[in-house]
Amino acid sequence: MDIKTLYDANINNITTAKNAFDRLSSAFVQHIESWQHDVVDRLSHSQWTGTASDHAHARIQFLGTELHSAKQELGFVSKALAKAAEQFALAQAHLVYALDDAKTAKLNVAPDGTITWDKEPTSPNYPGAGAETTAIAISNRITAALNEADHADQEISARLNHFAANAGNGMGLDAAMVAKDQAAETAREQIPAKGTDPASVKKWWDGLTGTEQQKFLHDNPDQLGNLDGVPAAVRDQANRLNLTRTQADLQKQLSDLEKSEPLSVTGTPYGATESPDHIVWKAQRDALQDKLKGLKALQDRLDLPVTEKDPRPFLLGLDAAAPGGRAILALNDPDTADHVATFVPGTESRLGGVGGTMDKAKEMYRSTMLASPGGKVSTIAYVNYTAPQSARPGFPQVVPDAAYEGYAKDAEQNLYDFQTGLRATHQGSPSHNTIIGHSYGTTVVGYAMRDKGLPVDSVVFAGSPGVGVDKASDLNTDLAKGTKMDPSKVYAVLGGGDSITDWTPDPFSPGNYNPFGDDYHLRFGRDPMNPAFGAQHLPSQDSDHDHYWNAKTPSWMAFGQVIAGKPVS
Repeated sequence: MDIKTLYDANINNITTAKNAFDRLSSAFVQHIESWQHDVVDRLSHSQWTGTASDHAHARIQFLGTELHSAKQELGFVSKALAKAAEQFALAQAHLVYALDDAKTAKLNVAPDGTITWDKEPTSPNYPGAGAETTAIAISNRITAALNEADHADQEISARLNHFAANAGNGMGLDAAMVAKDQAAETAREQIPAKGTDPASVKKWWDGLTGTEQQKFLHDNPDQLGNLDGVPAAVRDQANRLNLTRTQADLQKQLSDLEKSEPLSVTGTPYGATESPDHIVWKAQRDALQDKLKGLKALQDRLDLPVTEKDPRPFLLGLDAAAPGGRAILALNDPDTADHVATFVPGTESRLGGVGGTMDKAKEMYRSTMLASPGGKVSTIAYVNYTAPQSARPGFPQVVPDAAYEGYAKDAEQNLYDFQTGLRATHQGSPSHNTIIGHSYGTTVVGYAMRDKGLPVDSVVFAGSPGVGVDKASDLNTDLAKGTKMDPSKVYAVLGGGDSITDWTPDPFSPGNYNPFGDDYHLRFGRDPMNPAFGAQHLPSQDSDHDHYWNAKTPSWMAFGQVIAGKPVS
């Protein structure tokens, strides 16, 4: 599609064709009604019986099914033509507005889209010092309009060719084919259910016209923004809308709750104490405040000016209603990046603490850019599962809930869908994908790789209590195909100041009580740092459990090298 073709296109011709088809369809329906009255109804009330009558009735019933099928197919063609007129008119309008704005800004647009302008400041046609910035913006709008028309052209052509083929080979009279076409038309009007295969979601999205896509984006941002298989740029738009609405909703909930604070003190035989109602109220208030804190952290990150150090963020997921709240934020677009890393945090991760997770993702972005200067990098803060939260009194760093595998098992499907979705929506050559787990997050990653298989090229376990398998070679990248993870691309790191292995031993492993044994097992399997596990060890010096991401440290440098697919020095 070029500028002249779209600009000169007479969209009314499509509408004229659509109206003509509607007249044909109406006439066809009238013929069916006449046939029903003159043939079917009269025959059914006749006294004709016998073998010939049975054959005639069967043939007439079959013919009735064919006529009904043909009527439906004509309706599909009419709807496709209406969508074509709507979509081409929208793309043409976008182009015309862009060209008009270029003219107003004293910019010249050539037929091939090249934009030039008078660079002499004293000339009456001089557009001003900001001409280049304006030209880039208008050029992007022109390209978007042409792409919009191209997409509509391909989609509408495919649909009309399909219906034409059905008419030519007789399949348009087949009830099963018509039912399939009806299902396809219905699917266009419904968002796929969460959990639908991301490749199928991507196919559904690509099959929509631009108008249909914009309608879903406006009407259902909460569903679209969390659907794996929808392009990252679209999810970002949807979740930014959802973020604004969610902030307003939670703030209203908090305001309403604060107006109904119960009595804080109640009397008991042993003296005054906090009332049970107030304890519940305070927990609800604290949860709302915590989620609003996380939403503000997300909004602040989204509002940062885009620089080399602060790349454009993409909000790929948001669910404040989930326990603790959930969010996924990427730095740079993973769909166009060469190197993509997903960071899965551990215990006590939640929406309210998303700021710290985003900071770690940012440090990995910086270290990867250092390892691969000029490369296209996207790092993702994945706060998208219900993590263990409650701390044991007196042991603030030990979380009893983290002793249970249920949190990891519950997180498997979402993590699998997200990683599969990254592959489905990626543009161009496949990216080098890495997944990094920290603390209990390593258990989440390990379980998902064991039970689902994650389509990644490398994996890092930092400060791990075990990952569900005893050998790196037991991790899967594609369970259906039986594809195993290359152990040389499995990395583990444990700082000298990280006592995770002291907190999470497996009490049933004899090696843990043998001072001379070297097969040390943790709560969720063999220690990934154990030589028998088979992972490659990353440098860490004396890092404690939470500071592997400190800038310029050995582990910080190593993370960037792994994500960039480079040898670790």
